[in-house]
Amino acid sequence: MSYKRYTFFGGKGGTGKTTSSSAYALHLARSGARVLAVSTDPAHSLADAFGTKIGSSIVKLEDNLWAIEVDAALEAKKYMEGVQEQMRKVVSPAIVEEIEKQLRVAYVSPGAEESAIFDCFVDLMEKAGSDYDAIVFDTAPTGHTLRLLTLPEVLGAWMEHLLAKRNKAMELFKIAAHYEHDLQEKIANDPVLSLLARRRDRFSRARDLLTNKELTTFHFVLNAEKLAVLETERAVATMNEFAIGIGPLIVNRVLPPETGPFFAHRREQQAQYLAQIEAEFGAYGVVKIPMLDTDIEGKAELEKIAPMLAALDGAD
Repeated sequence: MSYKRYTFFGGKGGTGKTTSSSAYALHLARSGARVLAVSTDPAHSLADAFGTKIGSSIVKLEDNLWAIEVDAALEAKKYMEGVQEQMRKVVSPAIVEEIEKQLRVAYVSPGAEESAIFDCFVDLMEKAGSDYDAIVFDTAPTGHTLRLLTLPEVLGAWMEHLLAKRNKAMELFKIAAHYEHDLQEKIANDPVLSLLARRRDRFSRARDLLTNKELTTFHFVLNAEKLAVLETERAVATMNEFAIGIGPLIVNRVLPPETGPFFAHRREQQAQYLAQIEAEFGAYGVVKIPMLDTDIEGKAELEKIAPMLAALDGAD
């Protein structure tokens, strides 16, 4: 059995990402892999899919299967507290109050939760290979996920810029410290440079993991509908731009012939979009999941879908 260490499921809201990711995680676990199912979607439904309580701490669902729902607000709070603690160690006490004020503003600023979730999922990714054989991510709707997965590229470049600025400032400090031994020691062990370098290296490791197609793949989940296809087109282009590997697409809720004459026109319309999906994304592979006659909630229902997702194993 062949599978990727990191598997992401994403797409337009309401297409069945959680059902697909949960069923695939169950499939891997039942095949013998140690699997962690992770939800980074603010509207968590991983617990609904598995029919059991899942929170912001890792819980064991059955042999070989664990799960966690990442709480964005909690992670943002922990993230800001961590930054605050680091800043206390590297800046003058005279400006600590001002920095804490700025951090309180940053806490409610756009992007704060994405940065916090990013740090959390990198922590989880680094556990794969030791604590887990595979991690399956149920992600937020497309736009949020794209911002999250492109953070390493964007923030990595920003960190390089900050390091360059800090190095330039340190050169000026060196001139000023020519005759001051204490200042020379501080410059030699500059904590800000060290902090920025650690962040840069973390973004670099994350970028290496996300763009390693031997380890990571992203599966788009969509319905055979116009808006879902258009959104997937744009998202695929972004993934390719950032060199993130794309695996087979999952077309969910495909109407079977036995739905009868009432749905005949809807099936014809779906057939047109299915043909378009095959034409545009067939190179990645396409897995079709039929519409079932019940909601998917609990392992018994997931077991109906899990075998259909076995086609994702070893797919490039």
